[in-house]
Amino acid sequence: MTPGRLIAVVGPSGVGKDTVMAALVAAEPRLKLVRRTITRAPEAGGEDYEPITEEAFRAQAAAGAFILHWPAHGLFYGIPTAILDELAAGQDLLINLSRAVLSEAGEKVPGFEVISLTAEPHVLAARLRARGRESEDDIAKRLTRVAEPLPAHLKTHQIDNSGTLDATIAAARACLYPQKALQ
Repeated sequence: MTPGRLIAVVGPSGVGKDTVMAALVAAEPRLKLVRRTITRAPEAGGEDYEPITEEAFRAQAAAGAFILHWPAHGLFYGIPTAILDELAAGQDLLINLSRAVLSEAGEKVPGFEVISLTAEPHVLAARLRARGRESEDDIAKRLTRVAEPLPAHLKTHQIDNSGTLDATIAAARACLYPQKALQ
């Protein structure tokens, strides 16, 4: 059996990572979302995640429960080692990852790929405003941030998500499953 691929989705805040991932999984039966473990309160909402206390997270990390883990924005994120069994069984997995762990993921997971979502600055600004979580100053700061370049040794697909969701999903499927896209 051919092992599955771990496919990370990265991009700036407001680019639509969660929306694209949900739509891509709905459109492509060969994909499944990875549920991250996060030290975020269960009532915080957003993505489907496994809430955990920081103390329990640290204990699980020390016990080797995560293939990848990292801190970001005052929280800790972990990817359960159980994904290795799914990959070995041939399942392609889609995950929202931090750029900080991309090289490590590439070292630990054969066949690792990255979808780098981009969007025009005016599109990002409109999406960030629509979320209503940040001030105009915060939005301006986010838009001026320069993202770290992606590690050159990783297989990367860059997809512009400035247009329709359908166009983005079609582009992602064409990159990930080129034979299927041609049929």
